Amino acid sequence: MLCIWNEEGETDLEVLKVYRQLPDQEAETEGMIRVIDESGEDYLYPQKYFIPLELPKSVEKIVAAAAELQPA
Repeated sequence: MLCIWNEEGETDLEVLKVYRQLPDQEAETEGMIRVIDESGEDYLYPQKYFIPLELPKSVEKIVAAAAELQPA
């Protein structure tokens, strides 16, 4: 998910940065999504803060591999 807005001034989100979304159907019914933010933890944020990105499968694999290499 690409962060496009941060009206609350959340320090754990950077505008124009890509974040990994985790599945949470209950949150989505409330207009929220669960992402792993700058703290390295997953939190709920308003859906309006993000837009989905469609990446080619080859890029998805590279991004997933890079995410696994990030220190916790």
